[in-house]
Amino acid sequence: MITILGPTATGKTALAARLAYDLNGEVISADSRQVYRGMDIGTGKDYDDYVVNGTAVPYHLIDILEPGYEYNIYEYQKDFLKAYHGIMSRGKLPVLCGGSGMYLEAVLKGYMLARSEEDNEFLSALEHKTMDQLIEILKSFKAPHNITDLEERPRLLKAITVARAATTTSSAERFPEINSVNFGISFPRGLVKSRIFSRLESRLENGMIAEVQKLLDSGITPDRLMKYGLEYKFVTLYLTGSLSGSGMFDSLNIAIRQFAKRQMTWYRRMEKQGINIHWIDGRLPMEEKIEEIKEILNKILCQSL
Repeated sequence: MITILGPTATGKTALAARLAYDLNGEVISADSRQVYRGMDIGTGKDYDDYVVNGTAVPYHLIDILEPGYEYNIYEYQKDFLKAYHGIMSRGKLPVLCGGSGMYLEAVLKGYMLARSEEDNEFLSALEHKTMDQLIEILKSFKAPHNITDLEERPRLLKAITVARAATTTSSAERFPEINSVNFGISFPRGLVKSRIFSRLESRLENGMIAEVQKLLDSGITPDRLMKYGLEYKFVTLYLTGSLSGSGMFDSLNIAIRQFAKRQMTWYRRMEKQGINIHWIDGRLPMEEKIEEIKEILNKILCQSL
């Protein structure tokens, strides 16, 4: 498998689709929000990127759920494996593409396939624990994968139940090891900021506010919608009168920049934990990026022979 990752607004989809086109592959999304139908502009689905030289490149795990459903890592792993094995059975190359660090790690590091069944007695015992105590309990099961698990009590409790379930998972349920060559798209920080700014302007000009309003009109509550990421949070705050138009733009622009920085921190941590990432200069023209990736792939193939 080939994996394309990188911070937001770096052109991952276009590169992954072009690679899949050149190498007879299909793309599997590793984006925690693109699974939802009707959340197109705010999640940056970029459908046009999947058409290369007039040919539609197949993609998977996009538009598979209705907004409002609470998708999780366990379900993503199951859905990923179904897509992965389907692609392999067709004799094609899987190309994993996305920026959701936990989804990427769930595949590349092979988190155990552990379904967390609610244990009322166990959860009751945690009810009066402080946040610090809960963090220590989580650490007793595993090192936390996601820093946001430590910031909100509901997420922390969920992480504990998942980790607890994982300790009883049999070897038959372990995620299979997948040989992936991983490429990251890198830009200077200042250029990432300008790309984020330009992309945000474009999304707002091309219907993102109307998209969020439509989701609200469909019955999704503001509280639920704001949990689907920064764009939906700040546009919802604008539509409900909590932010002005300029306040929404400025706050969202800053928040996305901070998010991109956190993504890079996550990828660097992945590297420290043994996941090899070949970084490609995002400023290169597409043809040069493709050529560099193919050279690396050929070198790896020759070394394995």
